[in-house]
Amino acid sequence: MLRVVVLGAGAGGGVPQWNCGCEGCRAARHRGQELQRTQASVAFSGDGEHWFLINASPDLRQQLNATPQLHPKAGALRHTPVAGVILTNSEVDAVAGLLSMREGSSFTVYAHEKVLAILASNSIFNVLNEKNVKRQPIGIGEPFEPRLPDGARSGLEVLPFAVPGKSAWYLEGKVHPGGESGDGDTLGLKITDKASGKCFYFIAACAEVTDALKAEINGATLVFFDGTVWRDDEMIKAGLGHKTGKSMGHVAMSGHDGAIARLADLKIDKKIFLHINNSNPALLPDTPERKTLEAAGWQIPADGTEIVL
Repeated sequence: MLRVVVLGAGAGGGVPQWNCGCEGCRAARHRGQELQRTQASVAFSGDGEHWFLINASPDLRQQLNATPQLHPKAGALRHTPVAGVILTNSEVDAVAGLLSMREGSSFTVYAHEKVLAILASNSIFNVLNEKNVKRQPIGIGEPFEPRLPDGARSGLEVLPFAVPGKSAWYLEGKVHPGGESGDGDTLGLKITDKASGKCFYFIAACAEVTDALKAEINGATLVFFDGTVWRDDEMIKAGLGHKTGKSMGHVAMSGHDGAIARLADLKIDKKIFLHINNSNPALLPDTPERKTLEAAGWQIPADGTEIVL
């Protein structure tokens, strides 16, 4: 049985963002948890006892405390169900939470060599003692079975694949520690329970919906997909920034090249947007954008949502 918990569905900064007074953030402050979202991450498990995280958001400590499935077991002075963290990119909202996991528990960080090179180049990540926290490189198109802390098999298979994207924004104009050539900065993941064959896809960043990507996820039971912005120039129009969604490595939900239109012809049982920016009007349940999204078969999850496959 494959279990998935949405730890957070928001983009960088979450909702409400600490310094933002946009409509979505104002509504989230006024209406409380109904609209609030922490930064994007999910946890998954094949046995309900050992869990793996996809990305470690800056909100990770809050997310772990809010998720009973990830609490230390009763009676243990030091324990965590978290057996590993799989990184799909090196953005701040994917890696900063690792610093909240520095208290000595054993787990493994799985990431592409380009992402591991970024961690290695920043000495602050050395607070994760390599005697306890191993760093395991993963390759594009190379399935692997994440291991439990004692080395036992998890019964899960993770297949990393490349999706269109870009390197972290804080590296713009700088030398990439992992080199400039080749894919690896942005990954999608296919997670499979080897016993049942059940699987889901996680794609939290994607600059373009290509035919290859469509072929990969067609027929899926569950897909988590990049929902950062509703329209490409959303942040510019709202006066919140000067970049388009695509220039930040994120495809829009709407438009003829957007995720809703491009994935409309695929057979996917459950389609869920996550990594949703505070500027995105689809976050608000009573907007035309939200109604359009739901009419097309998409969902926006609340933090803490659990899905069992």
